[in-house]
Amino acid sequence: MARPSKLKQKPLSLHVSAAVLSATAAFTSVSALAQESGRSGGSSALLEEIVVTARKRAENSQDTPLAITAYGSDQLDALKVRDLGSLAVGMPNVAMDDAGTTRGIANFSIRGLGVNSSIPSIDPTVGVFVDGVYMGTNAGVVMDMFDLESIEVLRGPQGILFGRNVTGGAVLVNTKTPTQDFEASIRGIYEVGGEKANKYLMGSISGGLTDNVAAKLSLYTNRDDGWFKNEFNDEAFGKTDTFMIRPVVSWDINDTTNLTLRYEYQESEGDSTPGQNHTNGRGLTNPFTSFDRDSHKFAIDEEGLLETRGNMFSATLNKDVAFGDGTITNIFGWREYNSDSISDIDSTVLPLFHSLAEMNTEQYSNELRYTGTFGESWTLTTGLYYFTNEVNYDEHRVLALGSINQYGGGDYEVTSLGAFVAADYALTDQWTLTAGIRFTKEEKEAQVSNLTLNTNQPCNIIDGTCPFDFEDDKTWNSWSPKLGFMYELEMDARIYGSWSRGFRSGGYNLRNTSTRPDVSPGPFDEETVNTYELGYKMSLGDRGRLNAAIFYTDIEDMQRELNIPDPVAGVTQDIRNTADATLMGIEIDAMYGLTDNLILNASIGYTDSEYDEVIYDLNGDGVVDNVDESLDIPRAAELTYSVGLSYDMDLGDWGYASSRIQYAYRDESAYTDDNYGYIDEQEILDLGIDIHTNDEKWVVGLYGKNLLDTVKFGGDTQLPATLGGGTFAPLTKGAVYGVEVTYNY
Repeated sequence: MARPSKLKQKPLSLHVSAAVLSATAAFTSVSALAQESGRSGGSSALLEEIVVTARKRAENSQDTPLAITAYGSDQLDALKVRDLGSLAVGMPNVAMDDAGTTRGIANFSIRGLGVNSSIPSIDPTVGVFVDGVYMGTNAGVVMDMFDLESIEVLRGPQGILFGRNVTGGAVLVNTKTPTQDFEASIRGIYEVGGEKANKYLMGSISGGLTDNVAAKLSLYTNRDDGWFKNEFNDEAFGKTDTFMIRPVVSWDINDTTNLTLRYEYQESEGDSTPGQNHTNGRGLTNPFTSFDRDSHKFAIDEEGLLETRGNMFSATLNKDVAFGDGTITNIFGWREYNSDSISDIDSTVLPLFHSLAEMNTEQYSNELRYTGTFGESWTLTTGLYYFTNEVNYDEHRVLALGSINQYGGGDYEVTSLGAFVAADYALTDQWTLTAGIRFTKEEKEAQVSNLTLNTNQPCNIIDGTCPFDFEDDKTWNSWSPKLGFMYELEMDARIYGSWSRGFRSGGYNLRNTSTRPDVSPGPFDEETVNTYELGYKMSLGDRGRLNAAIFYTDIEDMQRELNIPDPVAGVTQDIRNTADATLMGIEIDAMYGLTDNLILNASIGYTDSEYDEVIYDLNGDGVVDNVDESLDIPRAAELTYSVGLSYDMDLGDWGYASSRIQYAYRDESAYTDDNYGYIDEQEILDLGIDIHTNDEKWVVGLYGKNLLDTVKFGGDTQLPATLGGGTFAPLTKGAVYGVEVTYNY
């Protein structure tokens, strides 16, 4: 039976009322929060003012006229953030999921703008930047992270200052820099909850080498023996070994010039994806293997592997200049990432659909910019940007008990040039006007080998032995403007508004498996997003803060990956411009001290999304009509909210204890464009307690994550009847319990 065109609806009033009442309660308290000086954890960590770089300059997050959620280093430690997926649920209108096709592929969505793709040539809607360097592919983004200074999540198009592929927003990851004073830290973590334990060991050492040179070395290891159990052989599954090293050197060349050099090496190897096969949206239950989708059970005959190796280097030069009392910044970046994987896509105990993939990527980027102030009214940021990325992708599909082998993939190269300028003008003491624009020229080249055309004809893209049946190149030029204002109110509050435009250039599909004459690897055209936003921010000093925003987003030529079950290839992924659409919504987040030792935080996000005009047959019934327009836009969850409490307790000479509990909710959402594939609602409950010594040298923490044991899927790919039906639905971990011990010298 076909799945309804609209996803099942939950009683909205109950969810909204609970979240709004929680947020309102936070602001009815008149109690003051007493901050203990010198304490880096607990309440002080939650209420600390976060310095952000969302506008390419350092400023307080509450003073930035953007919808932004920022976490400082102490907050990240308190929340036990191990990777970006740790923040998957909990921010308003934000989903930061691992696609799960192979581990570590970012499948992020903000305000309903997201993609469902593991194809390396498909651009994201949410760009990820590490120390100012754009991550050119989604692969390897949701990997282990450590020794972080901050994470900033920007909601809405960020096209002026960040360029391409930030139509939904941007995630900025900033690692820690060296200190002149000697510092050292070591942390050990032991987690249980599934089949086997998960162990972490990480540490860092920092200090001055000379009066003007400081260095830092960070090391990280993770040995996961497998949270899951493979019902096929009753053995633990999900084993991974990860090692990372990051040396950083900061050199004060003179009083006005600093050069910071960062290098990171990462390697990881382990099992492939725990894919669950359950009854799919068309009502097809696989006769060979099927489980309840509300369970963490799965059974696969091919445990596969994922091996990754990554190198990343960046050089950041900051030079203060007299002109405009400004700073010239140059950020050079290089990243190399390689992966080998074997995955059981049919997710059964038979070899019906296995995939072997290999990918090599190498990117270079450079940004040169200037920021300065002129008089008491003007602030100017302007710069030039260069980016190039080369991808070689090979795939080998094994179908029908090994009797059918398909080979293909492709080579891909993108070169992007950009120029941007943004200015703030203080019209009065209260009114500030903002204007900016970015020009981007992007050229893409692709050579593609269709997998189905190489059936039982072995070849390899990486080795250069596959024949290309498609070769093309195209250039796109785009302008991304922004206009905005900010009005300062009394009581440290402000209102801001903006119109901004973002874009994703057109491109090509390296995973071409379709034999239909109307399906081509490309080029598909660019996607343009216009967003109108009105926001309010209020700071309450050391008591808390309240932020709210409403937005209206218009999407033209929406790019979508149509994930379709296919009797020949198993699954095809056709990239098309499918529709024009509108998304609108509201976001509120708040934090306040209820008593001297008790802090409440709450947030709510609501998104209403609909198609305005559909130009492609989304549901596959052969016609384009109002049935297609009535479908839900994938990854656009209607409701998200969270509520949490943090409580500090003094332990006298021992130190102090900081406890926390956090509940987060995300609505059910469509996964595939035909709505047969969908992602269940998410209810995540985390809690923990950290005991700090008074000198902050020792911290011992006990915590639990996802304590409701909620089942989370990275996707819900529908499988054809020729493979028995069902799904490929990659699982993420359920309940986890951990102990963490940190020593700081």
